[in-house]
Amino acid sequence: MKAIQFHEAGGPEVLQYDEVPVPEIGPGEVLVRVHAAGINPPDWYLREGMKVMPAGMRPALEFPLIPGTDMSGVVQAVAPDVLGFAVGDEVFGMLRFPGFDGRTYAEYVAAPASDLAHKPAGIDHVQAAGAPMAVLTAWQYLVDLGHDVPSPFTGQVHQPVPITPGMTVLVNGAAGGVGHFAVQLAKWKGAHVIAVASGRHEQFLRKLGADEFIDYTRTQAVDVVSGVDLVIDTVGGPDSARFLTVLKRGGTMLPVFFAQYDPEETASLGITVSNIQVRSNGPQLAEIGCLFDEGKLQVGVDSTYPLPEAGSAHMRAAQGHLQGKIVLTVVS
Repeated sequence: MKAIQFHEAGGPEVLQYDEVPVPEIGPGEVLVRVHAAGINPPDWYLREGMKVMPAGMRPALEFPLIPGTDMSGVVQAVAPDVLGFAVGDEVFGMLRFPGFDGRTYAEYVAAPASDLAHKPAGIDHVQAAGAPMAVLTAWQYLVDLGHDVPSPFTGQVHQPVPITPGMTVLVNGAAGGVGHFAVQLAKWKGAHVIAVASGRHEQFLRKLGADEFIDYTRTQAVDVVSGVDLVIDTVGGPDSARFLTVLKRGGTMLPVFFAQYDPEETASLGITVSNIQVRSNGPQLAEIGCLFDEGKLQVGVDSTYPLPEAGSAHMRAAQGHLQGKIVLTVVS
């Protein structure tokens, strides 16, 4: 089969379209013919040699590596102990995360059945491949964590804040992968949603349910917003603390990308800061799949690239300002 792999860490140019063996399945696994594979930040962190992590925490990588965690495809074979999936089923999932062995940038993948759900009939393989990591991140932050593993960033187990009608939720970086799902889930739960993104994304986000839109290139949210119950900051970084001022006392800050906060400052403001590391969860995807079929969730697709052009897809990701997800097409 064909797959994208890299033999050394580096830029997008290290991604090669190679011939590799079709994987064998073990207990609890199914073999999936991949139709599309979603691209996520951990894919390029891995390609770069995990430089995003402190040197002492970086895992030892054994090359060559096939990147990717998200995919949608059709089951080709099923291990004898697997129940609930059969040859011919359309499935989607985020495989083996957190970890580096998803291997979804390929024509076939051995997938743990526990990481899979049946693909919603209302979306195609490209849309389904774009959903898993981003939608599971938003779901585990906002709706149901689904496990009791402490966050590696805080050492604490995240407790989702129940979103009830009348609450105000602000989503920064609202047009991106996690952001556009956070907008939709908060709206589904009845919140008043404020979306922050660049102006070209306004119509996209209003169609997804945003009640208010702030173009950050023209207006700073901190200058015009206050009394927010919950902030979901998908951008993070050193400037994330500026959003503390928009929260009401007792509010919650959810940084999706790692950001540091002064614990004395947050304590004085009565603000809770919490984060997660998203984890694979097939049953949660099955529940989320019902929302796709009911038309309550949509997948934004920024762009698609054929599998051999994975390097170009990674270059597009590096440009940022995405509207939804980038997806690799494997079967046309």
